[in-house]
Amino acid sequence: MNRRDLMIMGGATLLLAGRAGATNIDYTPGLVQQRLAAGETLFVDFFAPWCSTCRTQERHVEAIRAENPAYDAAMSFIRVDWDTYGTGELAQSLQIPRRSTLVLLRGEAELGRIVAGTSRSAIQELMDLGLG
Repeated sequence: MNRRDLMIMGGATLLLAGRAGATNIDYTPGLVQQRLAAGETLFVDFFAPWCSTCRTQERHVEAIRAENPAYDAAMSFIRVDWDTYGTGELAQSLQIPRRSTLVLLRGEAELGRIVAGTSRSAIQELMDLGLG
């Protein structure tokens, strides 16, 4: 593969990663309860911008979403800034132990969670629970 082909593939990857409709929602107090009451399935990411584990998780989540648009149709992706809301009501009510925690919620139920895990397959398994 030559350099030009590599650059074209990289550009295509960036375009796919920036696809329309694939957005993350920044958490504000009350948002999760409101969305759950409306019947949504939520993939909630407790992250810190300086956390390397969080960045690895984010790369996997975004790659998985880019490969299958069904995830964006099935659930909303909410990012909770740990530095701002790590000791807040949502983190306490869900008993979130630390940043780099991913939680899947639907209705009154927690469908699953990953704490500090960076396995792409485990993250995809968690996301797959939201498709059903």
